[in-house]
Amino acid sequence: MISVTKASGEKEPFSEEKVITSIKRAGISDDIRDKVLSHVKSKIYDNIPTSEIYKHITEFLESSHPWSRSRYSLKQAIMDLGPTGYPFENFVAEILKSERYETQIRQILNGRCISHEIDVLATKNGAKAMIECKFHNSPGIKSDVHVSMYTKSRFDDIKDKHNLSEVWLATNTKVTSDGLIYAQCNNMKILSWSYPEGESLRDLIEKSQLHPITSLESINQSQKQKLLDQGIVLCKTICQNKNLIEELEISDDKKKNLEDELNFVCNIR
Repeated sequence: MISVTKASGEKEPFSEEKVITSIKRAGISDDIRDKVLSHVKSKIYDNIPTSEIYKHITEFLESSHPWSRSRYSLKQAIMDLGPTGYPFENFVAEILKSERYETQIRQILNGRCISHEIDVLATKNGAKAMIECKFHNSPGIKSDVHVSMYTKSRFDDIKDKHNLSEVWLATNTKVTSDGLIYAQCNNMKILSWSYPEGESLRDLIEKSQLHPITSLESINQSQKQKLLDQGIVLCKTICQNKNLIEELEISDDKKKNLEDELNFVCNIR
């Protein structure tokens, strides 16, 4: 049996089903899925890193249908929101807006003891949540129990003064088992890449089709950074305001490529 090595160093059996599921989640057509799986199976070897499998998939997608890679590379695109955590905070706020929350970012709140900068405040149906965002630019890094404890401590200092009823920890990777147990014990909500099942960060992004601009292949890093510096984190924002493309100062050919890619990512027919 062929094993794969995850970013954390853990090993697990290679799963064709996981490859197919990951491609299917990206909304890639059935005929391409089968070809991708065949390509991956021709490249794998025992203890192959999952990052290499990802590379083989994205390279195949780029050669067969470039824009399919834009959807498939979602996890990496979130990590590319860095190096600071601010774009990720903006992104989390936008995702929650799609879930009918009212959001505020980076608010300074005075607590019983000290003042705190809160990454995201989210309000829905009268319930107000403090959300601590932990951004990581490497898939092997997890938020540990100390992050859960720190988040709960900050919440306890400000909750009464500001009528906060919920505390969340949101991360683009994972939370350790102790971190999750502590959070559950203290009624904290965890929003991580794959947790909770059905309502994880990945699930919410796919449901809302709110892909980050860092998933785009048609513009370079400096152009992406120009948009991020303006607080623009969603492809959908550009789809709704094509004038933003003009600010990137790109040629007509590249502009056409970008518009085609945006229409694909935003699912505009």
